[in-house]
Amino acid sequence: MSVGEQLAAWLESLGLSDQLAAAGLPTFERDDDGHARWLDPATGEPLSDERLAELDAVLRSVGDDPTHAVPVELVRLRRESRARSALLADGWVDYAAVGRLRGVSENAARFALHKAAERRAVLLVPHDGATLVPTFQLDPQGQVRDELLSVLEPLMAAGVDPWRAWIWLTSPAALLAGAVPHEAARDPEEQPLVQRAAVALAERARAAAR
Repeated sequence: MSVGEQLAAWLESLGLSDQLAAAGLPTFERDDDGHARWLDPATGEPLSDERLAELDAVLRSVGDDPTHAVPVELVRLRRESRARSALLADGWVDYAAVGRLRGVSENAARFALHKAAERRAVLLVPHDGATLVPTFQLDPQGQVRDELLSVLEPLMAAGVDPWRAWIWLTSPAALLAGAVPHEAARDPEEQPLVQRAAVALAERARAAAR
């Protein structure tokens, strides 16, 4: 079996083949006979055997045994893709909904939210030309929860991707021994730990951007 066939079969077995494009990597399609045809993302041309060997080495570079290595970046993208789908299904409101909670017009809510975002005091997430307001950060009156202000600020100051910030804040976090950050922040004793975890995440984001 060729390198290209082996690589395609491996990624399919891991359920990661659909994450290649999102990672900016070469992708493959199967022809009528089921053979994998790898394509260069820049040109759309077939990938050379040399490039395929390089791609295989890169994807298997994590771990001591290449046979059992896992392409961590693709796993992360798959996890984030699934988390995005869940959050899109039931995790946000629009300007009009925030306005109703606050008892103001949609335009007034939009203006206030964007002013708060400039102060790094609310997380807004762009998606398909719209702006989503994640609901985890809002209280019943549509205001940003006080205990989250010092958590949001370092993430936004560091330029952490809004989607990644949203996912981190609503998922079990290793830095918090598996606790969900926005839920842990409700406990006054835990809130400083959440804030420090957000600072640590922000520092990692800055380091990765250098």
